[in-house]
Amino acid sequence: QVQLVESGGGLVQAGGSLRLSCTASGRTANDYAMGWFRQAPGKEREAVATINWRGNTVAYADSVKGRFTISRDNGKNTLYLQMNSLKPEDTALYYCAGARERYATMTRDDYPYWGQGTQVTVSS
Repeated sequence: QVQLVESGGGLVQAGGSLRLSCTASGRTANDYAMGWFRQAPGKEREAVATINWRGNTVAYADSVKGRFTISRDNGKNTLYLQMNSLKPEDTALYYCAGARERYATMTRDDYPYWGQGTQVTVSS
């Protein structure tokens, strides 16, 4: 079992930055791929960025490429999402997710472990 706790959300103006963190606990938390997903009101939960177990392979949604950076520090059991040049359309509840495989996908169903989410609101 893996427990995930997100932090770092908040209210920011368009063009600003935020850094999300996700602390993982559980015996094998560092052995698996992880990802960030988001869900805006009335929309499906979508993949934002994912990272493999070693942290050397990443993938991004087209909408955030060049603006967001995913990383992990396995020594600290922590996943990060650096978000720059934020836009109002980035407003959503952001979730940290853990996979059961070492290699990441952008498919929500491949992630059985979820945090409670942290709200990101970008004002125009």
